[in-house]
Amino acid sequence: MPFDSPSLTSSLANTKLKFATFNLFNYLEPPNAAYEFERIFSAEQWQKKQRWISEYLDEYRPDIIGFQEVFSPNSLKELVASQGYQYFAVVDQPQVIDDFIYQRPVVAIASRYPIIEVFSVEPNIEFAQKLGLTDQFSFSRRVLRATIEIPHLGNCDCYVVHFKSKRSMIELNEHNNNFSPEQTIIESLKAQIAGSWGSTVQRGSEATLLMMDMIQRREETNQPMVLMGDFNNTLADGVLSHILTNTLRFVSTIDRDAYLAKYCLHDAWDLYQAMLANEGKTVNKAEETRPPTHYFGASSSVLDYILLSCEFDANYHDSLYAVSAHETYDRHLINPIFERDGESIDHGVVLVSLTLRS
Repeated sequence: MPFDSPSLTSSLANTKLKFATFNLFNYLEPPNAAYEFERIFSAEQWQKKQRWISEYLDEYRPDIIGFQEVFSPNSLKELVASQGYQYFAVVDQPQVIDDFIYQRPVVAIASRYPIIEVFSVEPNIEFAQKLGLTDQFSFSRRVLRATIEIPHLGNCDCYVVHFKSKRSMIELNEHNNNFSPEQTIIESLKAQIAGSWGSTVQRGSEATLLMMDMIQRREETNQPMVLMGDFNNTLADGVLSHILTNTLRFVSTIDRDAYLAKYCLHDAWDLYQAMLANEGKTVNKAEETRPPTHYFGASSSVLDYILLSCEFDANYHDSLYAVSAHETYDRHLINPIFERDGESIDHGVVLVSLTLRS
């Protein structure tokens, strides 16, 4: 997909860079419906949601944003353009059934800097089969890779993901059987256990196969990498912890660490904490404790992440940027005001600020 690439001369003095990952929570322009007939925004609700998003962008002004749960990409393109984002891309379209009911939202990316290339990442089927998956395996939502021309850095590969949710892959139709009440409970329990594990396998496999593609791409281009999105899982969980693999067993130590640094990713939160420690800055409890990005009932978790390659790690000798701030915008989750947040989103927005190293 070709894009114009105007001169970046006016941006070369820019020493700050901001990435954000933003789950838009059913971003669907009326009169269309999300998943079910009744789930349609009124004109007033839609304007309120649009305004809420615009106000965040205007206040925090990220340079590059990865979006999830996009049902209306054309509308989103117009909205971000009004906020100064000249470059926008998607690699898929949502599914439409019954003319106006939408399913399977897509991811998108918006940028203040030129998008040079956009690509839909496909799983390596040979690797998929080695994992015991079928040759028909696919990502539950297409993964977007955008190569963006960033000041001082050059071309950078930015990946936007929305990994498979924890929702069970198996749904039992309780109204279409002759089960007794007890048998219905038994069958529902089996469906939940098996279906939840199926979703876990899908999510972990998506992350693994994406990493295979990212490593190969890095080998071919040597371009910096950013991975951002809704992971639908904590990275501390073994299901996704391999995304941050940075050690190898049974490999010669000669040059091992130098080569590993080139291909491994780092959680921006960890890089931020390391920066605070290295600079001996006095931090308060809020800066030491990572805010959740999602709440479900009485529980909370971090599901939204921005991962960075070594070019953004201040401890790497050839890095160009350092993580200078890591923020989670969550007032709509912990202290909502209906007039302001009534049509907001159900995730926190993660924003990472980077500063050019001197």
